[in-house]
This record gives sequence, C-alpha cells and structure tokens, in this order.
Amino acid sequence: MTSTVYFASAHVTRLARADTLPARFEGMLGQLNLGERFKDQRVAIKMHVGGGIGYSTIHPLFVRMVVDAVKAAGGSPFLTDGSSAVEAAAARGYTPEVVGARVVGAGGEFDRYFYSRATEVPGLPEVEICGNIADAGAMIVLSHGKGHGHCGYGGAIKNIAMGCVTGRTRTAIHALMANHFQWDEEACTHCEQCISGCPTGAISFREEKLRIFEHHCRYCMHCTRCCPTEAISMEQPGDKFRLFQQGMAAATREALTFFEPGRVLYLSALLNITPLCDCWGFTTPSIVPDVGILASDNIVAIEQASLDLIKAEHLIPGTLPDQLCPPGEAGHLFERIHGKDPYEQVRQAAATGLGSTEYELIDVAAETAAAK
Repeated sequence: MTSTVYFASAHVTRLARADTLPARFEGMLGQLNLGERFKDQRVAIKMHVGGGIGYSTIHPLFVRMVVDAVKAAGGSPFLTDGSSAVEAAAARGYTPEVVGARVVGAGGEFDRYFYSRATEVPGLPEVEICGNIADAGAMIVLSHGKGHGHCGYGGAIKNIAMGCVTGRTRTAIHALMANHFQWDEEACTHCEQCISGCPTGAISFREEKLRIFEHHCRYCMHCTRCCPTEAISMEQPGDKFRLFQQGMAAATREALTFFEPGRVLYLSALLNITPLCDCWGFTTPSIVPDVGILASDNIVAIEQASLDLIKAEHLIPGTLPDQLCPPGEAGHLFERIHGKDPYEQVRQAAATGLGSTEYELIDVAAETAAAK
C-alpha cells in the first residue's frame, strides 16, 4: 500500500514570507486533520532534546508550532525524552515559556517507570517501554534526521527505539551488535598502530585491555589490516548489524502497540543534517543543505522518503570532520561515511509489519501554488 508523505521544502524560491519553511510547515500542519487525531487526548511529543554544547536539534520555533497546533486541535501536549534529558532541554530553549509545553522524563524522574514487553529477537528477550509514553493517548514523533555511527541514520525509528525505552533497554539493543572483534592478547605488542589507524577513534586500551566502542566503528577493518602481529580479527558484521536493526524495529513496534490506529503522527525535520547523532553533545557542520520537514502516518514511508531526499551528490565540500574518512563511492551518503547501510532499519521495520516503503511525496508548496 502506498502511503502519503507530506513535504514542506526548505528551499526558498522567492523572498516572501509564504515561501519560507515555517510558513510552509504551518500550512502542512493545517492539512493533517489534527482534530481527528488529538482532540481530548494527552499528546506526547517525543523528540531528542540534545545535550552538552550541541545546537543542531530542532529549532524551538518549529516545536512551538507543533505544540500550538495540538492545542488548537483540542489536545493536551507535553514534550518528552529520556529521563536524564529534562535538565538539558532548557539549554536549547525547550521550556514551557518558549515552546508552550512542559518537558517530562519518558520513564519518570528516575527512569524506573516502564512496561515490559517480550520480543522474539535473539538476545533481546524483552524491552521496557517508558510509562509516560505508554500512558499518553496519542503521540507525535518529532524527529531530527541526521547521520548515526551505530545505525547509519537517526530519524523516527531511532527516536522511538532508543528514546521510548529505558536506559537498560537501550544498552541491551546496542549490545546486539557487540563483540564482532576478536583480540589475541598474547600476540598483541601494544604498539597502538590500531589506534592510529582507526579513522573514528573507536579503539583504546584500558587497563592493558583492548576496547572498541561499537558506536564509532564503521567496519573499515583498518585495525585488522594495520596490526603487525595479526592480533585483531573481525567477524563479518552484516549479521550483527541486521540483528541490531531487528532489535530497533522490535522496540519501535512494541512502543507503538500502546496507541490506537490513527493516534500517532510522524514529523521529521531534515535540517542541520550532520554526520553524527545529537547525543554526542556537540555539533559539527551540516554536510548537505537543509531539505525540509516531512509528515506521515507511516513510519516506514517517512524514513524511506527522508533517506531518499538526503543525496550524496549534495554533500557540501569541506564540511565533514577531518577524523571521518572521505566518503566512499557507492551507497547512500551515510553508508559512504559510516560504512553502514541506513536503509537496513527501514527494511527491518517493514519486515516487522510497521508499514510499507512505498510512498507518494506531496509537496505542500507546490499544492499551495496550484491552488492559487
């Protein structure tokens, strides 16, 4: 089944208020029948509020527009993210005075309020869905699209799978991709060529033991090739990567089971698109021009459309951090940067029954112009 994905483009065709992204986004929100979705509902607006000195999260102006639209539709909105994020929200302007809604820890103040749900993913017997998410009558998944070292791309699926679960579940999902390296301690001479050869700084020695931070690893195998004693070897990572994405899809599916059909809306902001996740706590330059904001009922379709709109040929020269390898020549832009196919999470989400990758992109600006 083909799903509709609405698109408010960031490209300005003429110097007029109506042709800017906020005006187009406002028009798009008016087309989404929010009254039918959210009237008399407590609406969780799930977003990543960032941290540290990061500044590339969704601008408070757009968050305020979403909050106001929910209120106008008769809903009662609140912002939510991981329980440890509430204090960090204020640094980026996510306060009741600015955005019009309070920020609530998804799992309660101490991340101990959750509902357990079983999964069939090997190594992930259960996931803990945050209680303040599950108790809401409806949800808007307000996502910032960007690259991600662990899964290639971070958008709506990551926003739910890593943001609507407890910290313990996040750790369990990440662990699904762990231990694909083997280290022969006796053969190792601690020359540290593996450290100097790693383009992402994923390798370190702690207490004389080799440590590899899976989040940063891009499977380039530089460490295995540059080790003079062949002390490091690596399994083919494809199976573990797919298992990790299966875990993400399972967590997303279980979180969504708490909502009636039609009560979840996905909004994805393809703005300030950096190669790294906002969870790093700092911001690097945007690697492609701003694309716009998308909206859909189908999480699979909006993720597919988002990735399709972020194009390798639009890479802005000189914007990649020096520590990242130059992009490869094949695959999606984020696969070229991180060595991980970002479409795999879309395929796994579709396989678990969360929707279809088929979509029709409706350009809000084009429709408005045609109406005139």
